[in-house]
Amino acid sequence: MIDLAQLQQRVYQNKIAKGFNVTDIYQEFCLLHGELSEACDAYRKKKDDLGEELADVAIYLIGLSEILGINLEEEIMNKIEKNEKRIYENKDGVLLKVTE
Repeated sequence: MIDLAQLQQRVYQNKIAKGFNVTDIYQEFCLLHGELSEACDAYRKKKDDLGEELADVAIYLIGLSEILGINLEEEIMNKIEKNEKRIYENKDGVLLKVTE
């Protein structure tokens, strides 16, 4: 099993060691968006590097979480539990949230 907290620290330390940005939060969001776009493009074009592109998305997200001091594992687990409790209803082909 992966320890997400350790991954966050590892990704952050690599950014520091390589001289990458760790202070401009907006830049990190833009870079994350760019990586997600590359993953979408790889999927659309059926490229062989889709897995690597998805890994880039995860790495940027994990790094951004560490920069912001967010325990991503805890947040993911809380969100999964919240999503599992939600009830949705199909109205005219669209799923709409009925309850939290």
